[in-house]
Amino acid sequence: MADRTRTRATVLHADADSFFAAVEQRDKPSLRGRPVLVGGTGPRGVVSTASYEARLTGARSAMPMSRARRLTPAAAVLYPRFEAYSAYSRAIMAELRTLSPLVEQLSIDEAFVDLQEGPFADDPAAAAAAVRARIRSLTGLAVSVGIGRTKLVAKLASDAAKPDGLLLVEPPDEDAFLLPLPVRAVPGIGPATAAALERLDARTVADLRRQPLDVLTMTVGESSGANLYRLARGIDPRPVSPGAERKSVGAERTFAADIFGRDAISTAIDAVTDEALRRLTAHGGGARTVVAKVRFADFTTLTRSVTLPQPSAEPAELRAAAHQAALAAGLTDSVRLLGVSFHNLSAHAQLTLPWDDDEVQAEPLVLPPEDPTQARPLTEENARPGLDIEHATLGRGWVVHVRGRAATVRFESVDTPPARSQVLDLDVDPLLLVPPLVALEPS
Repeated sequence: MADRTRTRATVLHADADSFFAAVEQRDKPSLRGRPVLVGGTGPRGVVSTASYEARLTGARSAMPMSRARRLTPAAAVLYPRFEAYSAYSRAIMAELRTLSPLVEQLSIDEAFVDLQEGPFADDPAAAAAAVRARIRSLTGLAVSVGIGRTKLVAKLASDAAKPDGLLLVEPPDEDAFLLPLPVRAVPGIGPATAAALERLDARTVADLRRQPLDVLTMTVGESSGANLYRLARGIDPRPVSPGAERKSVGAERTFAADIFGRDAISTAIDAVTDEALRRLTAHGGGARTVVAKVRFADFTTLTRSVTLPQPSAEPAELRAAAHQAALAAGLTDSVRLLGVSFHNLSAHAQLTLPWDDDEVQAEPLVLPPEDPTQARPLTEENARPGLDIEHATLGRGWVVHVRGRAATVRFESVDTPPARSQVLDLDVDPLLLVPPLVALEPS
């Protein structure tokens, strides 16, 4: 589809609210209305998703799990179940495709839909309301939707509509909507760029729009500066591109002054990697290949990569690979730009999740592939909080924790009442780790 300037708000952006945590709350009735943190535990674990109840205490995605647990001591901390999330994602995307064949899936829980040429162009808000209702009926999940003339406006509108809302921004209303927003709301503006813009006293989109193009390019680099100049004016000709599978996620930073020295460059690699990790978390899953991009003061640009034995979502492992790749490029000269990107993305990834902050790091658990056919006996070694289990007579439930041969579990599922925790002796009552049971039926 050719790029063109639209005259109507026909770009829809859909984003499932607190997706991983919402799926866990749906599948585990005892967690509904309670704070939930999904991700890794221990000193190096990070939050993948925080439920809205947990966010009220200040917990958020990409935060160290140890800090999130201090903020929300009552939260249930669960291991990610990518099989379940993928099943719910497929159901959501299938409903979005009933609006238009032009659906661009950005991540496991987020997509753009182009309504320009379809039957819903005249009343996109009604179409969005209907598809939100169908998704809730089928999955029990809330999806926030923004509609605008461009991808930029649609994405910002869905952010403004959260949680569980719908916002249509008509073209005449774009400036009234965009200009008061903080610059951090604009996609692509991370902490480093926001700090650079702060030095220009550009705190809102209105402030950003007042900046001359040459000032922006000198401040954040030629490419980023030109992009921000356009976005501040609502100029975003990007088409909705269906079928374009995300190949990589990453971040890069051009420095206002060249940096030199191992310590300074190492700190910069950490900062860029953290931004790339936030984007990987938003995408969902993990990555197998880590690529570092280094541009030196003389504009020589080198890229080096490190490929892991299997896809990983563990921040410490990915950060170490980023440092290894950057060092392989040779850092003896002054550096003008650093970039870190993750490739060979996978929805099923390895996470290293120690039980408690003061315990030795547990062995990595590799999630089974999609549609696994074999169950496994539950043991202390393979148990993770939140994983699905089954008992020969008590039925299905999920792991709370396992110590030795004592397993604390809750026997409940999406269609049962909330259950209390029970402690079973695995020698007397063996349990099986089983694939998630995803019930997708209109309610």
